[in-house]
Amino acid sequence: MAEPKKKKIVAADTGKEVKAGSRRKMKEAAPVGNAGGLRAGAIILWVVALVFEVLALMVLIGKVNLKFMPSLYQIIAFLVLDLVCVIVGSQLWKKANHIKPASEKNKFTFWLWNNMGLIVCAVAFIPFVIITLANKNADKMTKAIATVVAVIALLIGGLASHDWNPVSEEQQQAAISAISDDVYWSPFGKVYHTHEDCSSLNQTDTLTYGTVEEAIAANRTRLCSFCAKKDDITGVVTDGAEAEEE
Repeated sequence: MAEPKKKKIVAADTGKEVKAGSRRKMKEAAPVGNAGGLRAGAIILWVVALVFEVLALMVLIGKVNLKFMPSLYQIIAFLVLDLVCVIVGSQLWKKANHIKPASEKNKFTFWLWNNMGLIVCAVAFIPFVIITLANKNADKMTKAIATVVAVIALLIGGLASHDWNPVSEEQQQAAISAISDDVYWSPFGKVYHTHEDCSSLNQTDTLTYGTVEEAIAANRTRLCSFCAKKDDITGVVTDGAEAEEE
């Protein structure tokens, strides 16, 4: 019979390996990191993204011309920089939302907070597409290629900016109230676990452990349904899946 794999457990705050079965001292429930700083960084990057969109438009209409490269290349370069700023800003915003999530009490605010990256992405590319298509003076090939690049950037940015695992303040607090011990998650997993020997972690060699807040901040916003059933935990959002975690 083959020997079971030895798991490595990595502390969430230090990244250092610890022995399997060891427990970190329980922390007082509190937000993780500086959500305000992350939001400020996201806003700055989004503003820069809009500046790159404007520069791309100005090149298209002939108001800006960097003589060391063709106009089409300039437009593509500005759109790529636009996309990079949109995506990085959105990642910072989503991280902040998982550290200090919005309340579900105001449905519109909750929706807006969790879709801000998607909205900014639309603003960063859709006006460019509309103005480009409406421009009758630009070269047809330049218009066609620039439009295709902007649409592709819009799709990529939209997929990357959307929060596929949103969490509310109420969900976060419910998890904190129900789980006081450390939780565990795998490098590529989508949920957190209350048991390091959970059957859905059998194929995982490395585990990270930390508080529920740290798990949610790491984009593990749901509790493993197997662990919830084993501990008889209710009122906490679970994955609700029967399949093993990848």
